[in-house]
Amino acid sequence: MTENDPITIKLDQFLKLTGLVDTGGQAKLLIQGGEVRVNDEIETRRGRKLQPGDVVHLDGETFVVETE
Repeated sequence: MTENDPITIKLDQFLKLTGLVDTGGQAKLLIQGGEVRVNDEIETRRGRKLQPGDVVHLDGETFVVETE
């Protein structure tokens, strides 16, 4: 990764990191079931790369992707 590459995280990993799901299998089911929205659009790709500033919605909760 170079200095100009954006920092990203996969959607399924993000759901686990935020504690919205306990396992990758749970993340897969929610994402493929159309229950997760990214930037106000339904996202069905669990490998979707999120960047800082992206907004994730699930079960009435909203999270903004940030860098550490």
